[in-house]
Amino acid sequence: MQHTLPGRDKRAVRHEGPKGSPRVQATAGVVGGGIAGIAAAVGLAERGVKVTLFETGDRLGGRVAAWPLDDERTMSRGFHAFFRQYYNLRNLLKRIDPELSVLVPIEDYPLQRPDGMKDSFTGLNPNPPWSVMQFVLRSPAFTPKTFVKVNVPAALELMRVRFPETYSKYDGESAAAFLDRLRFPDAARDLALEVFARSFFADPSEFAAGELIAMFHTYFIGSAEGLLFDVPNDDYDAVLWAPLADYLRGLGVEIRTGTTVDSVEPGDDGAAVVVDGVRLHYDGVVIAADPRRARALLADTDLPEQWRRQVADTVNAPPFVVVRLWLDRLVNADRPAFLGTSGYGPLDNVSVLERFEAGAARWSKENGGSVVELHAYAAPDDTASSSEAADAVVAQLEDELYRVFPETRDAGVVHREVLVEDDCTLIRPTGWDQRPTISTPSPSVKLAGDWVRCDYPVALMERAATTGFIAANELLARWNGQGHDLWTVPMRGLLAGRR
Repeated sequence: MQHTLPGRDKRAVRHEGPKGSPRVQATAGVVGGGIAGIAAAVGLAERGVKVTLFETGDRLGGRVAAWPLDDERTMSRGFHAFFRQYYNLRNLLKRIDPELSVLVPIEDYPLQRPDGMKDSFTGLNPNPPWSVMQFVLRSPAFTPKTFVKVNVPAALELMRVRFPETYSKYDGESAAAFLDRLRFPDAARDLALEVFARSFFADPSEFAAGELIAMFHTYFIGSAEGLLFDVPNDDYDAVLWAPLADYLRGLGVEIRTGTTVDSVEPGDDGAAVVVDGVRLHYDGVVIAADPRRARALLADTDLPEQWRRQVADTVNAPPFVVVRLWLDRLVNADRPAFLGTSGYGPLDNVSVLERFEAGAARWSKENGGSVVELHAYAAPDDTASSSEAADAVVAQLEDELYRVFPETRDAGVVHREVLVEDDCTLIRPTGWDQRPTISTPSPSVKLAGDWVRCDYPVALMERAATTGFIAANELLARWNGQGHDLWTVPMRGLLAGRR
C-alpha cells in the first residue's frame, strides 16, 4: 500500500498505528489543553470516543498560547518555529487547514554574535550530508586553522545515531560536554550549536547530550526537510487553537476551560477525574498537563511508589522571559523577521512581528511603529520568584536590543508586555531510561507532553503532538480501535548502517 510522504524527505519513516475498528464506544478524559492534550483528544474523538477535555486556562494552546490585549493587540508565550520536520504537529493542523495556508515561511534566520560573526541557513542544499558540508564551507567560523582542531570522530557520531538507543548511549554526558568534545571553533559552537541547545530552555551544561544529538539529526544532519521553518500568519489562538477547538466540538468533544482537575484516580475498570470534589469516571484518561501540574496529579495516585518517584524526579527548566514592545517607529527595513543571538547577555532571539503576524502588521501600519519581541530562554533561577530579578532581566534584554538593532535606542515604547514563566521541562544529562513513558502502571492512564520520554527523534512541539497521538493510540488499542499512523525523520543516521 502506497502512503503519501509527509514532506520532501523520501527517507521519512511511517510508524503504523494499531489495527482495529474505525469506531469504538468508550469515554476518555484528557487533562490539559496544550498541543499534547489537543492531539490526544483529536486522536480519540476521531474514532468515536466521547472525550472531555479539561484546561485550567480560559483557552487552548498551553505553552504555545496567545491571548488578546487592549486595542486588538495580542500577547503570547514567545516565538515558536514550525519546522517542516514536525510531521505529526503539521498533520494535526491539517485538520483545520489542509493546505497549511496559515503557515508562512521564514526565508532566513541569521545567527549573530557581537563580534560581527554571522551565520545563515538560507540557500543551503537541504539534503544531508551536503547541507552540513555546505554550511561548514561557507561559515566564517570555519577556517583551515580552526577546522584542523575539530574532533572528527566525535563529529561523525552525529551521523551514526540510532533511535532510541542514542538517547541512552549518551546518558551521563551533558550537551556542553559533548560540544567540548567536538572542539568546534568558538564562533561555530555559539552560533550553530549552543543557540539550538538553549532553545530547549536550558543551559547546555544542564541539558542532555542525547537530546542535543537527536536535535541535530532531526533538523540538520538526518533530514532532507532543511533548516528553514514556517510561522503562523497571525496569533496562535486566532489561526490555530480556536479553530481546533471548533473542530473538537464538531467531533462531540466537551471542552471545559477554566477548570482545574483536583486529582486523577486510576481504577480497575478505567479512571476517575475529580473536579470540585465530583468524581467523573472514564474508560481512559490522558494526563497532558504541564510538567509541574502532571507531577502533582500523579503524586497523589495510588500507582506504585517507585514509578511515582521517577515522575517526581523530573524537573522544570529555568525561567524564561518574553518581552513584547510596541515601538513608535519602525526598525530598519533590512532587519530579519527572526534573529538568533549569542553573546548578547540573556537575549537569545529577536522577532519583528509585523513581518509575519497580521495583527502586528495592522498595528504597525496604523501607528507607524514596529512590534518587536525579545526572548530569554534560560534566565536566572530567581527570575520567576522575584519581581526585582525579573525587572533586571527585562532591562538587560532591552539594552541588548539596542546593541542588536541600534535604531531602536531612540524609539519610544508605546506598549510593553512582559511574561515570566518557569513551566517548561528540562531533559537532564542523566536518567533518560528512568523518565516516565507514555504508558503508566495503569492501563487506563496515559501521559503525553514534551516532558514525557518518547523513543522517536522528536522534540519540543513535535514531541508534544507525537506523544498525544501515541497516548490516544494506546488507549484505542486497548479498546480494539484503529489508531493513527505517525511519521518521523529517519530513525538512524547516514553512517549508522543497518542492524
